[in-house]
Amino acid sequence: MKKRELIVIGAGAAGMMAAVAAARNGVSVLLLEKMEKSGRKIRITGKGRCNITNTKDWNEFSTHIHPNANFFKHSFFSFSNKDTINFFESIGLKCSVERGDRVYPESGVATDVVDRLIDHIKSLGIEIKFNSVVRDIVQEKGQIEGVIYENGGKIYKEDAEAVIVATGGLSYPSTGSDGDGYKFAVNLGLSVKDCHPSLTALTPDFDFIPLKWLILKNVGLSLFVGKDVVQQEMGELEFTDNGLEGSIGYKVSRRAVKALINGEKVSVAIDLKPAVDKQTLSSRLLKDMETDKSMRKLLRHYMPEQLVETFIAVLPKRFASVTVADVGPANEIATFMKEWRMAIKGYTSYERAVITAGGVSMDEIISKKMVSRKFPNLFFAGEVVDLDGDTGGYNLQIAFSTGYTAGREAAYLIRKLKESMSE
Repeated sequence: MKKRELIVIGAGAAGMMAAVAAARNGVSVLLLEKMEKSGRKIRITGKGRCNITNTKDWNEFSTHIHPNANFFKHSFFSFSNKDTINFFESIGLKCSVERGDRVYPESGVATDVVDRLIDHIKSLGIEIKFNSVVRDIVQEKGQIEGVIYENGGKIYKEDAEAVIVATGGLSYPSTGSDGDGYKFAVNLGLSVKDCHPSLTALTPDFDFIPLKWLILKNVGLSLFVGKDVVQQEMGELEFTDNGLEGSIGYKVSRRAVKALINGEKVSVAIDLKPAVDKQTLSSRLLKDMETDKSMRKLLRHYMPEQLVETFIAVLPKRFASVTVADVGPANEIATFMKEWRMAIKGYTSYERAVITAGGVSMDEIISKKMVSRKFPNLFFAGEVVDLDGDTGGYNLQIAFSTGYTAGREAAYLIRKLKESMSE
């Protein structure tokens, strides 16, 4: 059997970009995808609009990458956010920049991103096999020899000069992400950092369902682990059927979930009026209490109506109605508005988590090439690696950058092998 030059496992964002980068560097590529179509997670990201990347420069971009932005730096500068935008524009996908420096397809349709990628992949002569489940990566004497995969109930062995693992993580398992890449790594003797959901809903310990789909804009959110404040964010917070989400809810979820898994007590405090200090807020409340004798009527001046009843429920019972303008109650109500504290009792698992934190250890990978330290012809890209970002286009950029780097470096390696054989 003729040996394949490169096999890429997984036709998600990282896998497709890896295949493109390798093919553009003159290497023949076989792309194996376990699902019936490619890019299933891309199709649902950004609420179906696909937040492709973010235009922030590296200094600010890097603050949104976890757990070690320096590991990602080489890949980012090999294929930056600007390169991502230029690439998609070059293959016929017009992009637009929106609030928060987020980049979307101008059409606002996530499937357009996948369609343009697939069209480009086909134009490069890359072979894609769908419904192909990789069962094992074959290695012999420190070299990767190829893969064993199943398609249509039959088992196939495919030899290759190099293999790229771009299988994704564990989030949204309905898209095909079920941790295959971690199993491959462990079977090959590589270490995998403990995984947990990230960018996911946090479940508060009160009846939040009446607040479902309420969006609080420009609020503050502090995360407490035990008695200590470990993270503070400002922005948009959304209550959903699963709990606290929105941009700042997602941002604190990484630390919150990890702390909950470790058995620590977790709570958050919402500052409903971050632009006003407590003394000024108290003065305003005191003045309004002179005319608004009903607590419900009073609070409607300070928060969305949907929030009023739930907020009253967390106040001491003596505040159920306000009948006398008094500085004491005004101060206490202001305190609750500035620090609405709630315990977090749980979180939504992988079925709706945007990303997986953890994965193949960065210690196992040479970041400049995204290649295994143990196997010189085995590469990793995307969510399978212990590398993740905040919401806002950062995770797709991780996928595109690491995928491009892995594909390019795999192509360089294969070309060197071919040159040495021809000498």
